[in-house]
Amino acid sequence: MVDLSQTYTAPRRLAGAEGAKPKRRLSGNRIMIYGILCLISLYYILPLWVMVMTSLKGMPEVRVGNIFAPPVEVTFQPWIKAWAEACTGLNCDGLSRGFWNSVKITVPSVILSIIVASVNGYALVNWKFKGSEIFFGILLFGAFIPYQVMIYPIVIILRELGLMGDVWGLVLVHTIFGMPILTLLFRNYFASLPEELFKAARVDGAGFWGIFFRVLVPMSLPIFTVAMILQVTGIWNDFLFGVIYTKPEAYPMTVQLNNIVNSVQGVKEYNVNMAATLITGLVPLSIYLLSGKLFVRGIAAGAVKG
Repeated sequence: MVDLSQTYTAPRRLAGAEGAKPKRRLSGNRIMIYGILCLISLYYILPLWVMVMTSLKGMPEVRVGNIFAPPVEVTFQPWIKAWAEACTGLNCDGLSRGFWNSVKITVPSVILSIIVASVNGYALVNWKFKGSEIFFGILLFGAFIPYQVMIYPIVIILRELGLMGDVWGLVLVHTIFGMPILTLLFRNYFASLPEELFKAARVDGAGFWGIFFRVLVPMSLPIFTVAMILQVTGIWNDFLFGVIYTKPEAYPMTVQLNNIVNSVQGVKEYNVNMAATLITGLVPLSIYLLSGKLFVRGIAAGAVKG
């Protein structure tokens, strides 16, 4: 018998296989790319740094003029005043009233616009009806109409409906203006899903709403997240519609912020203005940071088909 242990020889290792990994050298192109990225980051970070540092200083320290320096003595009094004490016209209750008005406007507007747009996109892809392409073309056309063109006709419509100056009138406006672009997003996303899913659901006896709630909604979390972020950001940051279609008691947060910053009474408190600006932007910023990955996934999937 042959002794296999003596005939077997281990494979030779290539020379230098266990050596150190070669280091990547910084080429000219890589240095240029990193440099441009750093400049762009600085462009966005520097104003935010100034705002945060100024909002944590007292007015005597702000008057020194070194806007880039961190505060010698940190104080949160500007934040407290911006939230509860700053004057926004005749009222001196800060941004608190505007915050709750913005919540009352944003939440129903986002929910209604997403529900309507998702059903529209679903119907345009899988349940095409006579004239569906014309309907979709009208929606696309509506997405590119400047808001300023529609201001006066909407004023007349809301007045006739008895909603002018009311929070629900502004909810209706945001829902209508959000439908075109959201319908396009949902339609593109649903078109990228395998058609076999819908055929199998129909074979199993699922109808219009059964397919929508049992098949599409569980698979469409990324695009629903995209729609939510777009709507929350757009509605929360809106100033034009808020100042036109509501009255002072129902002003959203952005209008209240404008009244604080542009107030001509008393001393210009830059630390309070900076704190009020940061408070106003915290909601959309927090939502985007918490769901940024789903936002990117939904945008990428919704751009597959058009």
